[in-house]
Amino acid sequence: MSHSPNQPILLTSSLHVDDARKAIAALVDDLIQESSAINDPADIEAVALDKAIDRILAVDLLSPIDVPAADNSAMDGFAFDGKCLDTTSPTISLRIVGTAFAGKPYDGIIGSGECLKIMTGAVMPAGCDTVIPQEFTTAKDEFTIEFKQDQLKLGENRRLRGEDLQKGKPAIATGRLLRPSDLGLAASLGIPTLQVKRKLKVAILSSGDELRSLGQALDAGSIYDSNRYSLTGLLNRLNLEIIDCGIVRDDPASLKQAFIEASNKADVLISSGGVSVGEADFTKQIMQELGDVGFWKIAMRPGRPMAFGVLKPVAGKSPARKTLFFGLPGNPVAVMVTFYQFVRAALLQLNGSNQTQPPLTQAMAEAPIRKKPGRTEFQRAILGRSADGKPTVRLTGSQGAGILRSMSEANCFVILGHEQGNVAAGDWVDIALFDGLL
Repeated sequence: MSHSPNQPILLTSSLHVDDARKAIAALVDDLIQESSAINDPADIEAVALDKAIDRILAVDLLSPIDVPAADNSAMDGFAFDGKCLDTTSPTISLRIVGTAFAGKPYDGIIGSGECLKIMTGAVMPAGCDTVIPQEFTTAKDEFTIEFKQDQLKLGENRRLRGEDLQKGKPAIATGRLLRPSDLGLAASLGIPTLQVKRKLKVAILSSGDELRSLGQALDAGSIYDSNRYSLTGLLNRLNLEIIDCGIVRDDPASLKQAFIEASNKADVLISSGGVSVGEADFTKQIMQELGDVGFWKIAMRPGRPMAFGVLKPVAGKSPARKTLFFGLPGNPVAVMVTFYQFVRAALLQLNGSNQTQPPLTQAMAEAPIRKKPGRTEFQRAILGRSADGKPTVRLTGSQGAGILRSMSEANCFVILGHEQGNVAAGDWVDIALFDGLL
């Protein structure tokens, strides 16, 4: 059963990871609908191709041309009229009458018993519908080739006009998180700019009296704030606009003022710290004043405590949108895990992307992994390969929520499901890679 932030969940309850994801996705969808009603033209902007990587396409990109623009050869070989294949003769002999190169079409007409030497990508000449690869032919003399009749069929090795893309049809659909290949595709169509969603403005802050900024001296019991730097890196990977609100004291008045100021500037506010059992009382009170926020205890490890919901529009904010709020745990690893599992997808969804969840794959565990049923675990691990070429995975060592090194050394999560128990060496487990090549 899913839960809404409008019905706050007590910290003593335990929420399934899948239910948390569903509740977040449902609320984000509501925010999108409200935002659409505002219909702010500034939500879409035109950017040059070389600036469009990792932006989200706002409208379908329609192809202005057919691709390919004409029938052409799929390989180097000889083009001819395929009707000559309809013969009882085991060998076909053709006379070469010219050559066609890519970008230099052959203007003549190929007659019966004739062929044209043709290069990959060259336009098919009039009278030709089939290409025999060069390596399947034998030269009888300088101007004649022959090949076996059963080596190909009518129409083979020919690319048809518009078979990749037809003029006026979508080349890239709305919601695409633009990749290098998408930019290349747009360039191949002669399109210099793309209509993309504006970058979300995301405010981040850390709360805690024990936190110190870089450059400050550490006194007894204090630590450097690493969470804002981890979050900054994660948000930069999504190409979003970041508003750093710094460190806020564990004080109701300070925290409330920080939330109000951040909400006035941002579409999304992400805080870390102040949501665990002993800390959430005054935070709850502030959230009740500023918006609708649920305090969740999620059946996962690491990252059990989390707050999620919306902050009401601030007076004078234009346009008067609600601000999406995530209150993440204070432990450094828990911050990154909850971001990867909940926040990342919500940010992409809110920004109009239709590619919110990274794909999972599987690998064999190199060693046993301890796991209690009743919670979802996200173990930090290193993906490798066995001597026989099978994908393998091993944990980075101690998996404590405060051991940031376990994330720094990892290149993937091992995801152990809610009902799953101990894993034996050699068992296949689900993994989610941190980074992709394209």
